[in-house]
Amino acid sequence: MKLYCLLSLMGLLSVAANPADHPFPQVTITNELIQATIYLPDINKGYYRGTRFDWSGVIPELAYAGHQYYGEWFAHHDPLGHDGIVGPVEEFNPLGFEQTQVGGKFVKIGVGSLIKPDEKPYAFHRRYTLADPGVWYVDTRRQQVSFTHVLEESDYAYVYKKVVSLPTGESKMMLTHSLENTGKKVIETRVYNHNFFVIDSEPAGPGYRIRVPGDKLHPIDARGLGDIVKLRGNEIVFLRELQRGEQAYFADLGGGRSVDYAITVQNIKTGASVKITGDRPISKMVFWSCPTTVCPEPYIDVRVEPGQTFNWTITYAYDQGKN
Repeated sequence: MKLYCLLSLMGLLSVAANPADHPFPQVTITNELIQATIYLPDINKGYYRGTRFDWSGVIPELAYAGHQYYGEWFAHHDPLGHDGIVGPVEEFNPLGFEQTQVGGKFVKIGVGSLIKPDEKPYAFHRRYTLADPGVWYVDTRRQQVSFTHVLEESDYAYVYKKVVSLPTGESKMMLTHSLENTGKKVIETRVYNHNFFVIDSEPAGPGYRIRVPGDKLHPIDARGLGDIVKLRGNEIVFLRELQRGEQAYFADLGGGRSVDYAITVQNIKTGASVKITGDRPISKMVFWSCPTTVCPEPYIDVRVEPGQTFNWTITYAYDQGKN
């Protein structure tokens, strides 16, 4: 077992055996069936240092039965960019942004306290100045990595924990979360997993089959419908591969209704698939794709009173399918 406290002083962290290939702080976990590489939070040297996504649980590689489920989906990586990130990564809506004055602070869980620079609405793609990164603690074991992020100097103070684990004897990965409100104000937000899938390096197109909750989908704000994708029952069906600059997007496939947390993504060519389930209902079911990745994005609602803790778990069940 290794226990790290991650601040701006990050020299204690071990890195990959070949730093020239993988220069970022990371660990590898395995249960003998699955092997996953996980990047670690590091304010100076981390793979992701943007202000959009939670810094924990960034997975560039997950291999099972000869199949690879994640990978870089962009041509150039910018650690400070809003989307320079990979794997089943999560983002929380900001806390206190609208209420704070220009020059004041707002909070992104898993990132820290940020400065509101002007009166413009919050924009996820904008890089905000990090006022207080909080403190990260990382506990690594053979089959799991535990992340704890503590933010104290805020009305929205919290202790956020995420455990990425590979259960013994199962082709599964679990993301187990808890969010303790240690501040003065109610934490009311939404969190979603972006799920940047790149299964066996397959480009976005007819090589994928995607099933989302519900017998029939009720899309809101569709982009690419009828040209790039069509809906068939509860499936998203690609009509063709996406070209450079194209996107397919649905703001909510559930039509504004809550649905069960059950999603399947399959590479039809190789048979490799993953079923994603959660113990909280999906409040909004977004889908986005560009030419290099397919991303079912399930949102859940989070409300935590001061002194209380909110828990949720997401499970990924991997299947090798046909060879």
